[in-house]
Amino acid sequence: MMDFELIYSLNGEKHTVSSTDENIEIKADFGKRSTVTVTAKAPVNLISATITMPYSYRKKEPIFVNGYQSWTDTKEFLASESLKDIRKLPKFLVNQFAFDGYGDSGFKDYRKGVLHGYDISYAQNIFIGSFNFREAYLIINHDVKNNQIVLESDVSGLKLNGSICLFDFTTDRDYFFSEFPEKPIQNILGYTSWYNYYENIDEEKIFSNLSAVDEPFELFQIDDGYETAVGDWLSVDKKKFPNGLEPIVGKIHEKGLKAGIWLAPFAAESESEVYKAHPDWFFSYKSGSNWSGFYGLDSENKEAMEYVEECLKYYSDMGFDFFKLDFLYAVNPRVIGSKTRAQITSVAYSQIRKALPGKLILGCGGMILNSLSFDYLRVGPDVSLKFDDVWYMRFMHRERISTKVTIQNTIYRSFLDKRFFGCDPDVFILRDDNNQLTSEQKEALITINALFGSVMMTSDNVSEYDNSYNESKKALFEKALKLRNATDKSYRRMGNFIEISYKLEGETHNLKYDTKRGIIYD
Repeated sequence: MMDFELIYSLNGEKHTVSSTDENIEIKADFGKRSTVTVTAKAPVNLISATITMPYSYRKKEPIFVNGYQSWTDTKEFLASESLKDIRKLPKFLVNQFAFDGYGDSGFKDYRKGVLHGYDISYAQNIFIGSFNFREAYLIINHDVKNNQIVLESDVSGLKLNGSICLFDFTTDRDYFFSEFPEKPIQNILGYTSWYNYYENIDEEKIFSNLSAVDEPFELFQIDDGYETAVGDWLSVDKKKFPNGLEPIVGKIHEKGLKAGIWLAPFAAESESEVYKAHPDWFFSYKSGSNWSGFYGLDSENKEAMEYVEECLKYYSDMGFDFFKLDFLYAVNPRVIGSKTRAQITSVAYSQIRKALPGKLILGCGGMILNSLSFDYLRVGPDVSLKFDDVWYMRFMHRERISTKVTIQNTIYRSFLDKRFFGCDPDVFILRDDNNQLTSEQKEALITINALFGSVMMTSDNVSEYDNSYNESKKALFEKALKLRNATDKSYRRMGNFIEISYKLEGETHNLKYDTKRGIIYD
């Protein structure tokens, strides 16, 4: 049983309808593929659109909650667990560090007893998958307290003058996945400069690490720190890279590797020249506190998108083969106007794909199903050099840096791998210096990355793996490469543990991952 309700306003008067009235025409079909389309006979403002279904939750029933964007914590929650709500933090902290810019807390209510996620969800006896991610995100609210599922179309605030599909989803798991057949996505193994040097890179460090990268590596990627400011993508820092990036691209290709570059095409920090010159290209509120604080680009601005395309073409023409495009959620407006977040994001991402023909794209911090046109997508937050990062970060936003969180995201979003895109679990770390992960946590990280992702990246000095002192690291690395051939992979949550099963070379293997300690047991 599904109960549909639409609330809208016209001339300051609120209307609640479940079927067609004089201002709204509604076409609904609740079948194998349930759809609801509305047409405004006069311009109206949509307040909410919901479908409510009864569902009886069990106390220890796993409920898969897919986070708002690729960094948002995602896992099977228990009915007794809750989502982290940053609005419980002091307001001055939220405002000062723009904690509400990373996720959905700037527009979505967090309610006690309700677990909400986006577009795909399941519990013990139900599955929900949305096809409507280009028109309006499906917010799936598991109202555990009231034993009901409330499906919410992300259209609150939309000024509608015409038609829109509010809902297009199925509760048939097999049917949903049949609409997304597997893709011929290749695994990739690469080096990235970020997780050792972060922004402190220069020509000498890049060449030094490039000299150490050889087979079986296929990619060498330059991360953040080469540009003069985030947003000023056409301005390479001449102090760090006096000869520019072109000679590096040439050296990477000479080694038979793909050349990768990092950009955040929809972000500009407040100190960047592009933001100072064109503040009208960006939203008026900060999308995060990284760098000097940054603003998201308004992709509805034609000149702004022409600039993005110019920057992408600049590095494409330079010879880069692989583009890690970061902070992609920043293109989403906090307040909906004449278009939904899904409509805006879908068009913006397609423009990125069009601007980079023939190039490999790794999306990061992006909207999950809008990223179908990308080759790869990060499926969790950044790996931290300490298992759950520093203690005070655990109270921050749901997109925070955390190895603990990203390992769980890697497992629970693995069903997306090679069907929607290749999943990027983020880096593995085997080195001894410049990190506080234990040897057991490093082993768990590389093992789960190899089993459940299509991308394996590191920022280690990989030449150290061949030293006799590091025989154990070399063995673990080679074991992980073999794990990429595993089949029949499965997992299930058992309290604070995740039981993992897979087949390799005809033999079944069973592991148990301790989510609290970050350790794998055979």
